[in-house]
Parts: sequence; C-alpha cells; structure tokens
Amino acid sequence: MIRNFAVLLLLLGLAGIFIHLMQGYIPATELNQSAHYYAAHSAEDLGAANIVTAIIVTYRGLDTLGEVTVLFLAATIIGMVLANGHKAQRSLQRQLPPSGELLTTASRLLTPLILLFGAYVFVNGHLTPGGGFQGGAILASAALLLLLTDPLKRFSHRLIAVVESLSGLLFIAIGVLGMVLAGGFLDSRILPTGAFGTLFSAGSIPLIYSLIGLKVGAEFTSMLNNLAETEKS
Repeated sequence: MIRNFAVLLLLLGLAGIFIHLMQGYIPATELNQSAHYYAAHSAEDLGAANIVTAIIVTYRGLDTLGEVTVLFLAATIIGMVLANGHKAQRSLQRQLPPSGELLTTASRLLTPLILLFGAYVFVNGHLTPGGGFQGGAILASAALLLLLTDPLKRFSHRLIAVVESLSGLLFIAIGVLGMVLAGGFLDSRILPTGAFGTLFSAGSIPLIYSLIGLKVGAEFTSMLNNLAETEKS
C-alpha cells in the first residue's frame, strides 16, 4: 500500500513538472546562432551534403566519442555479467531441433545483402540519411539473423574484439590528427573535401563513419553473442 502511494506521488509530481513545462513552452520561430551557422556553412566548410552528419561527426565530434564510449561500456558490462554463462555453454548438447530449410536458405541469401546494405549506409552517411550508428546496427542484425537460424551458432570473441578495438583506435587517431592538421578533434578537413555530393567528398567523414559503423556493429554483435550463449546455458 505504501509503495503504491509512493508511486502515485511520483507520477503526480512528474505530471506537474510536465504541465509546468508545457505551459511555459514557446516554440522557436527562427534558428539560434549555432544552428544558423551549421545550416549556412556546413556544406561550404566540410563539403558534406548531409548537414546532420557534419554536425554529429565534426562540429560535435566529442559528443560522438562519448556515445561510442557509452556503447562500448555497455557491451563490456554485458560481457562481464554474462561471463558465467559461457562456461556452462561448453557442456551443452545439441538437443535443439534443426532450423527449417526455408529459414536456413533465406538467411544465406539475406545475410550478404544485409551486410552490404549496412556498409552502404555508413559509407554514404555524408550524402544520405544514415551513418555509422545506423549502419552498425544493420550489420548486427545480420548476426541476429544467423543466431535465429542456428541458436547454437557462435561468433569468434577474438575477431569481434579485434574489429572493435582496431576501429576504435583508428577513430581516436583520426580525431587526434584533426587537432594536429586541422581545426580540432575529428575535424574532417585532414583530407580534401572533394567534389560536393560525390562519394569521395566531405574529407574524412566517410572514413570516420565507416569506423564507427564497424565499431558499433562489433559491439552489438558482441552483446547478441553473449546473450545467446547465456540463453542456451
């Protein structure tokens, strides 16, 4: 009874806060100074057709680094918490029924296409909607499909760790090069901006997004792999 009353008070308090915020909300009629600069100068400064990409990767590069770090910590913590389940996995007998032929054939056909589409999304993140995080999630969905097809399938932890670590180190290295050769951390102008709207443009943004895509894909795959191993233990 006391717990339910406390929950009710909490909900009422949150409702009061949101009502107060809604009453004082005034929609913006024009862009603020930072947003106006981004909209007016992103294409000229960085050569990126996708303004959102220019903001995330370059102007707010430290935020992107923080997001990648949080995802890495989440994958690491999941691996540590579920480590005990991996030992029990070794004694598991293959008692599960085999996957259907339709699912097996479909996964063999779709997995390469999913991987190709994920790579397309993060390589073209400076031109079209998408980018490293979205492309990495698509790559991990291919791993999920393989795990659904064969619940006992396992991916190499060492390979995942190498891809995740190498892409992360290169990501940091490019960021530091931006400080040395250009205007700041992750400044994409360490490489030529190229012709606007083409694949090889926007400086190092395509390379940065490719590294983010590989890192995010490896981290999501690691989490899926750990969860699958524990689930079957």
